[in-house]
Amino acid sequence: MSVWVGIDLGTQSVRAMAVTGDGEVLGTAARPLTSRRDGDRHEQDPERWWSRLAAACAEALTGVEPAEVAGVAVDATSGTILLTTKDGEPVTPALMYDDRRAAAELDRVNDVGGQVWARLGYQRMQANWALPKLLWLLRSAGPGVRLAHQSDFVTRRLAGEPVATDLSNALKTGVDLIAEDWPAAVMDALGVPPDVLPPVVRPGARIGSVCARAAGETGLPEGTPILAGTTDGCAAQLGAGAIRVGSWNSVLGTTLVLKGVTRDLIHDPLGVVYSHRAPDGSWLPGGASSTGTGVLSTALPGRDLTTLSHKATTRDQGTRGIGDREGAGRSVPPVIYPLVSPGERFPFAAADARSFTLGDPAGDVDTYMAILRGAAYVERLCFDYLDLLGAPVDGEIILTGGATRSAYGNQLRADVLGRPVTLRENAEPALGMAALAASADLARTREIVEPRPRDAEPYLRFVEELRARGWLDERVARHATERTRA
Repeated sequence: MSVWVGIDLGTQSVRAMAVTGDGEVLGTAARPLTSRRDGDRHEQDPERWWSRLAAACAEALTGVEPAEVAGVAVDATSGTILLTTKDGEPVTPALMYDDRRAAAELDRVNDVGGQVWARLGYQRMQANWALPKLLWLLRSAGPGVRLAHQSDFVTRRLAGEPVATDLSNALKTGVDLIAEDWPAAVMDALGVPPDVLPPVVRPGARIGSVCARAAGETGLPEGTPILAGTTDGCAAQLGAGAIRVGSWNSVLGTTLVLKGVTRDLIHDPLGVVYSHRAPDGSWLPGGASSTGTGVLSTALPGRDLTTLSHKATTRDQGTRGIGDREGAGRSVPPVIYPLVSPGERFPFAAADARSFTLGDPAGDVDTYMAILRGAAYVERLCFDYLDLLGAPVDGEIILTGGATRSAYGNQLRADVLGRPVTLRENAEPALGMAALAASADLARTREIVEPRPRDAEPYLRFVEELRARGWLDERVARHATERTRA
């Protein structure tokens, strides 16, 4: 029996998982991580990544025969970087994925590299991306430093020698995903010395073997193959099993994230969708919305969401789809546009977007349903926009994230999408890294939810409201309307 180890290096914890080739989880463990936040700054101590990773990995492998361990891969947060010595020792704190202290470097990055970014399917980098942060760090760095993404730092410790980075983590540092190398002219113009940058490989490529010292700390056998990992978002997609062209993983929790698979690179004139490179050379487009069920904690503080879900399901009995008519016989149900924070990122970009309510929710259950309805409408609009861009959206739709604990929400989303939706037993990023290491689909299906007949008009009313407020492009609104009524 072969056992594959996946490690998810996140913001609040590091999680390790030992998985067989047929998806059985033999062991799992986690250790907490802490951050330092101050305004636009968000830092972590990279040494803690290693110590916590080693402890979690050793516990997850308890009871696993060393001879059975066949490979290990690590994912990490996208855009998190630090500088190290040539021997891999940190010389700066880690600047986390949402650190925005390098905003002053952004215009120069986009002026110099804009043509490359456009060719890669997105228009501009953002202030929290890794390349602006790298320029900011290099301003005060001494000679001989090296760039390390979060995953690079720990995989180098695992290998005991320099390792390549993966194209997925390197995306926000400006790697050319088509050429699969750093854009030399851009980096030279920005003043980034070539020896600062690590070599790049596709996710899943072998980049080293576990060294004796790391074996003693992690429980991984010496000589275990180390496979290049991905970002945490791509790892979750792999864990969900959204790996075939046309399939999509929709992650609804605090916010909403969609990631799918296409043969060809998708170009988005609005810049809200960008693509990673898959291990087989295909593309993994996706986008992250600022909407989600995180609004529930502020709109319904202290409420039992499980009870609200049960009550919503009971009230929903006999109603149908997008225009489900729950609540005092209303023909148009209330909808809350559930923005977690000001500004929207996907399926449109609008810095001035704010949450709003259509209709008048009557009580906690109505409010709960209105929030989930708004999230489902945004999810539907995301798919309408992806279809407009030419992305294949006819494959399996896999729902993951905390919102899948709501049976009412799962049924509503199937109804709104007008498609069956798949729920997985487990879709953790650590499972995705085990799947990447094994070059296999390790996802197990829990349930398939079939859609019910639907009334499209309430969704279209929501789309029209977004358009009327000036947030949604006219062409996108028109395409959503035409696709819905087809």
